[in-house]
Amino acid sequence: MNKHGHLADFLQARRGQLRPEDVGLRTYGERRRVPGLRREELAMLAGISAPYYTRLEQGQSRNASREVLDAIASALQLDESERAHLHALARAPKRGRPAGRPRAERIAPATSALLAALESTPAIVIGRRSDVLAWNRPGHGLFAGHLDPGSPNDPGQRPNMARLMFLDAHTRDLYTDWPAKARAVVGNLRLTAGRYPDDPLLAGLIGELTMRSPEFATMWADHRILACDVADYEMRHPLVGTLTVTQQTLQSPQGSGPSLVVATADPGSPFATALNLLAHATAPQEATQPRHVAETHTT
Repeated sequence: MNKHGHLADFLQARRGQLRPEDVGLRTYGERRRVPGLRREELAMLAGISAPYYTRLEQGQSRNASREVLDAIASALQLDESERAHLHALARAPKRGRPAGRPRAERIAPATSALLAALESTPAIVIGRRSDVLAWNRPGHGLFAGHLDPGSPNDPGQRPNMARLMFLDAHTRDLYTDWPAKARAVVGNLRLTAGRYPDDPLLAGLIGELTMRSPEFATMWADHRILACDVADYEMRHPLVGTLTVTQQTLQSPQGSGPSLVVATADPGSPFATALNLLAHATAPQEATQPRHVAETHTT
């Protein structure tokens, strides 16, 4: 983050990604020193004064009204998730004592019961920093079969899906279109960072990935926002082969708790057969073997 803050970073990055022709402005062949719209051009599109927009982008104004923010969002051609992110960044920070260390995330008993009920469907419970809080057997087998199945039970050893996506070779090879999945992970992290700007553990994760992965650093600098709700991904699984699954992220009603990620496939498709095979292969051994009935002998 630069000295002006998250809001300034976001506005500068998204302004730089818009070309004049994208918004119907004529340039008459003029050469520009930097790509993207100029501040005065964006201010004109938003219907606000250029000096005011400049102060906002430089972090010198933190009291923009909802109407002004909506006008800027429209000028930047933001979607609904990006618009909500802009509003979150523009909220004035609360003054007071520094935020303490966040409490460890836990899953509710109802979520544990739901995870157990999905015994034949790959499912994992993800915390807001993308830590794996729990998974069922097919979920472990599909997303991270190379890891210890009991690792989510130890808060100090929990797998982190963002860290795995960029730093783990197995997870990288799992997705045929790895860049698309990686961008989705980064976009969701951006959304989370806007909601929890004072979370030191989240900031530490982002800093670690920025230092250790040039690809993450490049994607993070784009300031792309993406709510991971529903998406199809082709996966190259070492056990059941190539399959396409629909990954759905189900949020808690409050929107602040852990989320449940479920992988499904079209019923009757070869991909559904592959998921059934995975569920069978990851089931407890005693559940996959037929019970032998003792023979009775008559004399």
